[in-house]
Amino acid sequence: MPNEHDYLQIDVERLVPFKDHPFDLYEGQRLEDMVKSVQANGVLVPVIVRPIDGGDYEILSGHNRVAAAKEAGLGSVPAVVREGLGDEEAMFVVTETNLIQRSFADMKHSERAVAIANHYAVLKKKSGYRSDLIEVIEQLTSSPLAKRSTMAKLGEQYGLSKDTIARYLRVNCLIPALKKRLDEGEIALRVAVTLSYLKRPELEAVEKQLGRGKKLTIRIANLLREEFDKRKNKILSSAF
Repeated sequence: MPNEHDYLQIDVERLVPFKDHPFDLYEGQRLEDMVKSVQANGVLVPVIVRPIDGGDYEILSGHNRVAAAKEAGLGSVPAVVREGLGDEEAMFVVTETNLIQRSFADMKHSERAVAIANHYAVLKKKSGYRSDLIEVIEQLTSSPLAKRSTMAKLGEQYGLSKDTIARYLRVNCLIPALKKRLDEGEIALRVAVTLSYLKRPELEAVEKQLGRGKKLTIRIANLLREEFDKRKNKILSSAF
């Protein structure tokens, strides 16, 4: 855990949610319990932020703690400030801390997909990742990220097969509207994986039909992919 010299007390009104934050925030009883804890003990684990234009800070880890702090009437929270982070590095912090702090089984399909896809992208980097980011996440969450060096270990940690990891990597290729339908049970995971091979215009056309009340089965999804593959192969063959 960082000591008091490693973080700042930052006004909660200067803390901005991460753009396109892919995880649902706590609500109901879970949020109420966190508010009571914050009222009694304050925010014990610093949030992680990066500076943005205008003198504010974008939250990378700790959206729920900040929300609870506001509900509890706190004016500021402790925060570790990470300078010079690009969007990819910022998303690394967002997804890794959520993977550590939440139960994977409780995540929606779209949340699992974005977390796995981001972690997979990091693991593919031959030179590893920024050691300072890994260090601060390990300190704040007590989870040894450095030991999770292969996809196999990632699968073992969450009880996932390589095939399941591959499916979620595909799901992350869907447009947001179709991810939402997957989360809400309107389309099955197998259907979502099959659709993920289509290009964005085709995916948007599928979403339009679903919006009109049409049903999508695995048979129809397979037909759509087969048709897409035929057209793709035709284009490739004519290009040579």
